[in-house]
Amino acid sequence: MNREEFSAATAGLGEAELRKALWTVYWRGTAAVRERIEEILSPDAAGAARRGAPQTPDPEQVLRAVHEFTGLVRSGAYIAGSRAVRPKERSQWRFTFRRLLAESRAALAAQDPAGGEAALTEMIDLACQLRDDEYVRSEDPIEAAAIVVSDEIAVLWRHLLDHRGFAVFATQAAEQFLRWESCYGWTRHGWGTIPERESRLTDVMAGFLTVPDTWVTFTEHYLHALDGLAPPPLPARGPAKSYLTEQRRRELERQRTRRAETMIDWHLMLLDRFAGTEDEALLDRLAGHAAFGGPEQMHFRARLARARGDLPAARQLIHQALERLPGHTGFLALARDIDAPLPPTARVVAASRRLPGS
Repeated sequence: MNREEFSAATAGLGEAELRKALWTVYWRGTAAVRERIEEILSPDAAGAARRGAPQTPDPEQVLRAVHEFTGLVRSGAYIAGSRAVRPKERSQWRFTFRRLLAESRAALAAQDPAGGEAALTEMIDLACQLRDDEYVRSEDPIEAAAIVVSDEIAVLWRHLLDHRGFAVFATQAAEQFLRWESCYGWTRHGWGTIPERESRLTDVMAGFLTVPDTWVTFTEHYLHALDGLAPPPLPARGPAKSYLTEQRRRELERQRTRRAETMIDWHLMLLDRFAGTEDEALLDRLAGHAAFGGPEQMHFRARLARARGDLPAARQLIHQALERLPGHTGFLALARDIDAPLPPTARVVAASRRLPGS
């Protein structure tokens, strides 16, 4: 609409309706839109706030500082006797971590924020690693640093969407989603003030996909990112196979199984959205993708078969999944819903829990 058409369309709205419309634009809009609305509502206050705001850090300087810090952490300098880090700094690593994280976020406001994006990405990568790797002297590094990893990821993704557009967001966030998602959060113990504030990245991502087309586009980018994670072909099994080849095969299978376990909530969300639609072929690509394996992938295939009315296939798949994980609550619930026969061990588990059908 042009200005006259817009005026005509809003002529019948009352003050309350106009306020609601303005709030929707303010809340759902980009940072630039919000700033503009604030200037209109309170021009003097907005100007004073801009003048009193701290200066945006140089993204490239922040990135260099982040490279140096993360390199030292990963080298073991913060836990071993390296002269690169003073003894006092080793016990204060979390203060350096929080400062660099805040500077990385602030650098996103720069005119050219590429360095800030890279810095924040690298800090998030390190935060995810701190859960499993002994890089610092802390029983639970993320709890000690008081970092809500999912919030930091949401800041980065919101920035990419607002400033780079959906295509760039989908390309980068799809790969990051697979790298950063966690079933049980990013702290080691899973209890305390920080885990209570964490969110699954599945829920964070769903909040960014606000219209049907974005779900389809992002899922295509997600599948493309998965293509890069599919394991390379290994020599066929046979008498000439080497121990290293078999060891590598087992490790790849563990990776595929862990990935399917981590992403199952996202896959079930996609199943609910795409089953029975013209985009259902995306689910077939997901169900048969070589980057996933193990009982959770069987579970997903069973749910897809049930959604299509193929109950014999669904029962067979969930039976196979229960042979691997006989005590899995979700598997047992699906088996009960579709009247699938339980493997002997799963039958014992169901009976001990007094579940129906046991």
